[in-house]
Amino acid sequence: MLYQSIVDGASLTLDSRAAESDQLTVAVGGGRGCVLRAEAPLAGMWIPLRGRLQLGAGGIESELSTGELRVSECEPGVQAVGRGNALWFALLGTRLAWRNALRERFDVPTPEPLLLPARYAANVSVRRHAIALARVAAHECYDSSATALIESVLGMQAKLGAAIHRCPGRTYAHRRQVFLRLQRVRNYLAANCHLDLDNEALARMASYSPWHFIRAFRAAYEETPHAYLVDQRLLRARRLLRTSPLAISEIALASGFENRCAFSRLFRQRFGITAHALRRQSATVAAAPQARRPDAEHRAIFATRAAAQRQLREPLFS
Repeated sequence: MLYQSIVDGASLTLDSRAAESDQLTVAVGGGRGCVLRAEAPLAGMWIPLRGRLQLGAGGIESELSTGELRVSECEPGVQAVGRGNALWFALLGTRLAWRNALRERFDVPTPEPLLLPARYAANVSVRRHAIALARVAAHECYDSSATALIESVLGMQAKLGAAIHRCPGRTYAHRRQVFLRLQRVRNYLAANCHLDLDNEALARMASYSPWHFIRAFRAAYEETPHAYLVDQRLLRARRLLRTSPLAISEIALASGFENRCAFSRLFRQRFGITAHALRRQSATVAAAPQARRPDAEHRAIFATRAAAQRQLREPLFS
């Protein structure tokens, strides 16, 4: 496993030599404006440890916040940009690198042992595994930390097996291909839920007619694309209510709801609390005095900053 640290406004490009590697790469970015670009096709998992990460992968632009995790497909042209005082982690690899890792360590029983593209909530345990791997990868003591992190993500992905099984197709390989097409649309919906999207455009993205697209999507995920879109809009609105100073009507509009009454009704049905009550609740929590604790785990990642900067000047793949 290889390691790179990207610090304070620096950039790193993984060029075509990366496609020849059979090892996974740990990348850690910190500071304003740090950028990672991958020209070679790489798949991976991305975890913001602090702040926000703007990620372009698989033709989908999305923003990840602390507490989220995204698994990206093996695609060229991946770009990650930290926003503000961000600190983020990525575990990247070619198809060969991921096949080797998943077959040798985890015995993943599929013809194509690769992680499936998806977006998850990254709990404290997952973030701690990422922090531990970031701290030790520079010293090549990564085995147990990498295993713990990948096992956690494989556990999250276990339920996707049922969705693949529900996809149309005579063989597992065919159903898996159908699932990947549908999952690409689902990830696009999650990243762009605030936009005005129509079924015809989504169906073209999945290479289906609108009727077959809705039928296949409902079979795989047991809900319609519209129901999933509305749920993602409500989740976006809840995040904004907790973090944004925008008025509730502005949050409803920014989340894709043109009718505030419909937004209020759907929000209460989904979360069991009104938007006003959640805003008051969040304001109370924010105003409560909290003991300040040193951000020791995050600072420890860059404890060897000088060594990381020296690594940055060396070629990543040799």
